[in-house]
Amino acid sequence: QVQLVESGGGEVQAGGSLRLSCAASGRTFVSYAMGWFRQAPGKERELVAAISWSGGSTYYADSVKGRFTITRDNAKNTVYLQMNSLKPEDTAVYYCAVDTNRVGVTTRRYEYDYWGQGTQVSVSS
Repeated sequence: QVQLVESGGGEVQAGGSLRLSCAASGRTFVSYAMGWFRQAPGKERELVAAISWSGGSTYYADSVKGRFTITRDNAKNTVYLQMNSLKPEDTAVYYCAVDTNRVGVTTRRYEYDYWGQGTQVSVSS
């Protein structure tokens, strides 16, 4: 079992920044690939960014490239999502997830087997 708890969401104006954190507990965090997803009302949950177990490989959705950065601190069992230049279309519930079967970057949603409860990000124009 892995427990994930997100924090750092909130309301911000367009152009602003937020940093999301996801604290993991339970099984060995350091061995697993992690990802950040988001889901806006009426839309499917989509992958925003993913990171390998070491942090050496990352993936970003085209819509956030150059604005978001995913990092991890394995000593603290925490993964982060730094979000800069936020846009109203970034408004969504953001979820972190872990793929306990892989160490490399994972881009397929169904491969993530543990999820956090989500944190709301709202960007006003």
